[in-house]
Amino acid sequence: MPDGDALERLAHLVGAEQDGAVVATVVARGRAEIEVRPDAIGSALERLRHEGYTMLMSVHGVDYHPEERRLGVVYELLSMQLQDRVTVKVRVSAEDPHVPSVVADWPTADFHEREVFDMFGVVFDGHPDLRRILMPEDYIGHPQRRDFPIGGEPVIFTETERRNPGWWK
Repeated sequence: MPDGDALERLAHLVGAEQDGAVVATVVARGRAEIEVRPDAIGSALERLRHEGYTMLMSVHGVDYHPEERRLGVVYELLSMQLQDRVTVKVRVSAEDPHVPSVVADWPTADFHEREVFDMFGVVFDGHPDLRRILMPEDYIGHPQRRDFPIGGEPVIFTETERRNPGWWK
């Protein structure tokens, strides 16, 4: 894990091409995290690739409800040479949840971005095939958002159908 100085050096390199690209840096729970503006995610990940973080391990969504800029996209990068990881975060509002897709440069992000779109509703602009991957195409809503209603349809198994007759009424 990079110490504070190494993290600030990485953040400076990430933000060198675009003024104000880096929103925040933090070492949390033993992990280096760099938060960038949504429009800077492509160049930030590319810059980190040149620094040795060549593997995009995961892309996942986060809902910070009730905070503003409530939806987040988290990119986990790995450097095998340095034996190190770095987290890059982007936050967007629920009203305008658009983030540029990184699939063109990081093909492994394809299904990850589709899952974040499906579960959280973050739209990845420029994604080659952005559609639901886990839920049915006609499903309404995004089930991993914190304000999604809890409940749903009962799951009926053969043994519970006898104990719960008329469950469909």
